Amino acid sequence: MSKIATIVGGAAGALVFVAVAMGFFWFYKSCKNFSNRTSETGSSDPSALTGPSSSAGQSLYGPQGARQFILEELEQATKQFADSNLIGCGSFGPVYKGLLRDIVVAIKRHPGAPRQEVVAGVIYLSEIQHRNLVTLLGYCQEGGSQMLVYEYLPNGSMCNHLYDTGREAPTRLEFKLRLSIALGAARGLCHLHGLKPPLIHKNFKTANVLVDEDFIAKVADAGVSMLLEKIEEAGPSQTSSINVFQDPEVEVSGSFTEMSDVYSFGVFLLELITGQEEAVHINYLGSNESLIQWVQSRLSSNDFVDHRLVGSFTMDGIRDLIKLTLKCMSFPGKGRPNMNMVVVELERIHEKEMELTTVRGEGTAKITLGSELFGSK
Repeated sequence: MSKIATIVGGAAGALVFVAVAMGFFWFYKSCKNFSNRTSETGSSDPSALTGPSSSAGQSLYGPQGARQFILEELEQATKQFADSNLIGCGSFGPVYKGLLRDIVVAIKRHPGAPRQEVVAGVIYLSEIQHRNLVTLLGYCQEGGSQMLVYEYLPNGSMCNHLYDTGREAPTRLEFKLRLSIALGAARGLCHLHGLKPPLIHKNFKTANVLVDEDFIAKVADAGVSMLLEKIEEAGPSQTSSINVFQDPEVEVSGSFTEMSDVYSFGVFLLELITGQEEAVHINYLGSNESLIQWVQSRLSSNDFVDHRLVGSFTMDGIRDLIKLTLKCMSFPGKGRPNMNMVVVELERIHEKEMELTTVRGEGTAKITLGSELFGSK
């Protein structure tokens, strides 16, 4: 137990498992076989910078980017905001699917009087264009509501594919595809952090990672927390009062930083690995020790790695992703990698995994012991 704690603690402390990589052998005899919430709608690759995802989406844009819509057309698009068009509820309020000028969109609605500060914020956010960010098309300030109009992604959030939402069975996403989705989301956050000044997401979570028809990941709700701060009537977030994606250090400092988003991204990676909604499993984590204890408990409970991943990953790939996850969630936050470093590491893991499983053969076809997972290589 103490040996595995030392290893996981090293990762959680962002020590990169140097001792393991250099040849230390760690075994955990009692390990068993090991096999995310409400849906809402800087890349190192310059080609990733794009406008709206389609020419049709471009037609909704006004001359300055964000278009001002009128209430009547949004009501027509959503059949008077009918319950049948309700597709989710997030921090900004209910989200409706609508057909607007022959284009499917997602419309978020929040109570609030018209405010010029919100308009300025929407115009700014609509100008942030990236392949891995959900595009903000426009807004409406009528009928006692603030409304945001976004591009619509048909495959919804990753919650729909990882968990049993009650509407459809979870999707069997192979390991390489999960890596690709993680890489896309990381590039989206990296682009936000690379802006001048940086834009901190503040509410990054699995529900805010959407995927299109090709499973290209796009980060949703970028800047929404900023807009909520500008709306006088904005009340408490409509999300759960327990947010395991929020960096525990935020409660102490009272402020968000880029490293807060990195922590949240680490929890997202954890959910990609386990395939489970960690809100059910994570107790309060505010130190490396509590993180170590949580990981240890999962290593010995036969459910650390999603059983649906069996046969689709290599030991190097899953081990490296777990290491990166723990580094993102380590304490203190200043020791975490920035999102650019996360992108680089995910690119490396993905490229190596593609080579090993595509060129040399299949991934591991068995459920692997925790001792093997944290053994030397």
